[in-house]
Amino acid sequence: MASNGDKVLYFMVGGFVGAAVALLFAPKSGEETRRYLEDRYREGSDKVADKVRSGREAVVDKAREGREYVSEVLQEGKGKIADQSRKVVDKSRQVVGSVTESVEKGKEVVARQKESISAAVEAGKQAYEAEKERLGEDEGDGTPDKSEA
Repeated sequence: MASNGDKVLYFMVGGFVGAAVALLFAPKSGEETRRYLEDRYREGSDKVADKVRSGREAVVDKAREGREYVSEVLQEGKGKIADQSRKVVDKSRQVVGSVTESVEKGKEVVARQKESISAAVEAGKQAYEAEKERLGEDEGDGTPDKSEA
């Protein structure tokens, strides 16, 4: 299959061949034919120039539209990233606050447990001392000591 460049070349060659055949079989004089070809050449040149100019303008317009689109999408993306960043920061602060609160509650529970254990240990010491005193008094009244029996 012929490429676009080959197709353009074939078209131009065909145009030249057609022009040569037209010159050979033209019913007009040479001067009239030359004037006719010159007018057609100018018209064709003008049309090609117009097409090139309009094509260039179209390319410039599309490039500008493309830049504007990319800029809009970029701004939109930056906005979305900023929104997501704020959400992440807010959520992180919530998590840190929740963890801090949990740690504080845990410290309070540990402190209460420590107080309960300290109170229990103190009660145990007092019970031991009381029992030790009671046993010491029992030894003085003549009852046999359990260790002697």
